[in-house]
Amino acid sequence: MTGYADFLLLAVLALDLYVVYSSRLAACVRASALQGAALALLPVVHYLETPSANLVHVLVMAASALAFKAIFIPRLLMRALRDAGVRRDVEPFVSLHLSVLLAGVLVGISFWLATVLALPAAGTTHLFVPTSFATFLIGFLVLVSRRKAITQVIGYLLIENGAYIFGQSLAAQMPFVVELGLLLDLLVGVFVMGIVIHQINREFDHIDVDQLNLLKG
Repeated sequence: MTGYADFLLLAVLALDLYVVYSSRLAACVRASALQGAALALLPVVHYLETPSANLVHVLVMAASALAFKAIFIPRLLMRALRDAGVRRDVEPFVSLHLSVLLAGVLVGISFWLATVLALPAAGTTHLFVPTSFATFLIGFLVLVSRRKAITQVIGYLLIENGAYIFGQSLAAQMPFVVELGLLLDLLVGVFVMGIVIHQINREFDHIDVDQLNLLKG
């Protein structure tokens, strides 16, 4: 199984860049679902390569990530997308080409940081730390550079995915309840954001957060 964890982490990085590059909201949601599926496989593959954690812990985390990140949350976002009736994130705060360039710089910075910071556990693949940093930083980039509320929710998902990847590098040390707490926080956050998106669309007939700045008290 050697190398499969690296493959999954590279797939996560590629999906990070795809989310930044694409202006189609449905495609971004599907990319986040694929990323969730890759992250669900990651603890299992990591255990097979480096069996340092409890197997039951690993299987429960994989099943939880698959259920929340790859199925439930993407379906919730697709439903919000259909209710809002939008297809693209038109004219983001930062152009798509510049966003991709910035994302590439963030990936480079993440790999540089990984060379100056010690790995959290022996035997862990060297891609865990740079991929977690890159996913975390790209999530912030998506969060602040897009106009549509749904895309910003996806940025929030990327931030949590970055924290999840870093947690997997500490699989043997990180308490099970802490990891489940992260997933619960993610679920609650996305659920609340879905309600807010629905209310914004119902009241103002759009989900462009930039337009909210025009409201006067």
